[in-house]
Amino acid sequence: MLTTERKALILDTLGKEGRVVAKEFSHKLNLSEDTIRRDLRELASDGLLQRVHGGALPASKALADLSTRRKVSVADKSAIAKAAAAMVKEGQIVFLDGGTTAVAVARALPLDLRATVATHSPDVAVALLDHPDVEIELIGGRIYKHSNVAVGAVAMDGIAQLRADIYFMGVTGIHLDHGLTTGDREEAAVKRAISRQSAETIILASSEKLGAVSAYHVVDLDQVEGVIVEKSCKSDVISAIKKRGISIVHAAG
Repeated sequence: MLTTERKALILDTLGKEGRVVAKEFSHKLNLSEDTIRRDLRELASDGLLQRVHGGALPASKALADLSTRRKVSVADKSAIAKAAAAMVKEGQIVFLDGGTTAVAVARALPLDLRATVATHSPDVAVALLDHPDVEIELIGGRIYKHSNVAVGAVAMDGIAQLRADIYFMGVTGIHLDHGLTTGDREEAAVKRAISRQSAETIILASSEKLGAVSAYHVVDLDQVEGVIVEKSCKSDVISAIKKRGISIVHAAG
């Protein structure tokens, strides 16, 4: 079997089964495990899968550049944003993550809302300028350009000074075994810190993130209180998360 044929079969198996175990796959094709692992390494370097111990899992499509992500699942993100905005109550301190869905949440907040919104995203802060009674707490730091958010020691210090009622977290991967993941180590650390400072953490989960895994772990699923998905989402991942006692909100659109 040619290398291109093996790689195509690996990606097809990932799409159908949600995982590839190197040892099992090598036996199936009567090839060495080293050959399959080399294929997995090359596919991972191309961003087509995420290597894990013993094999691979689907890579998140949410790792694309910011301009590309702004065009992905626009209607679903809008619906999720409206559902998140409806959860915010008067007088609360809300932490909004970075990313395209978080910006949509900011825009969906009622114009007459009285609340404080903390964020490490300049895009979110700008989206809130037309809300006269929303106090904006912008966390500073070094800008991670892939998501246009502040990271690093300065950001972590600013986060430590705040206590939020609710945190709307964006991630690039949501997996039953590997939890919530993202593509940058410092961004993962910032998200983890915000979650620790918040009474509730709610995940903004467009469907392309479900069952996917990125390189850096943020928190386990049992450390969040809820997940918001689009109304049409019927993923087995969501059904399994619900069985763990985590609240699932299907955004109506």
